[in-house]
Amino acid sequence: MGDRTQNKTQENDGDVEAFLATVPDQRRAEARTLVELMGRVTGEPPRMWGSSIIGFGRYHYRYATGREGDAAAAGFSPRKAATTVYVPDGFEAYCELLERLGPHTTSVSCLYLKRLDAIDLEVLAELVRRSYERTTTRTWPPS
Repeated sequence: MGDRTQNKTQENDGDVEAFLATVPDQRRAEARTLVELMGRVTGEPPRMWGSSIIGFGRYHYRYATGREGDAAAAGFSPRKAATTVYVPDGFEAYCELLERLGPHTTSVSCLYLKRLDAIDLEVLAELVRRSYERTTTRTWPPS
């Protein structure tokens, strides 16, 4: 039997617009740009995940340990230091896009953007589109 521990970050009925109203001005404008961009490339409406993540679509994962759950297939969080864009399948397949993106840093599945106006939004859209496609059409984690 799998680990049924609830993830801390759950999809909920939080009001995306009400959340955006709490975000400082510059990050709020960037967040609205990302809501439009991610909605366009995923075809999904924005939904709150936890208290500070705006997600688009979902995928189900099941690890060898038995732990399983659902997570946003694409999403972001407008944080103070940088906007965090979640890329569930990591960055290995996106090296050429990252080279063209503009200033950023990454961790395992997070892309950190200090200024949205410093990056190529069409490159970001392509990265999100490819990641969303891969994330929603394969078993997780990929083998």
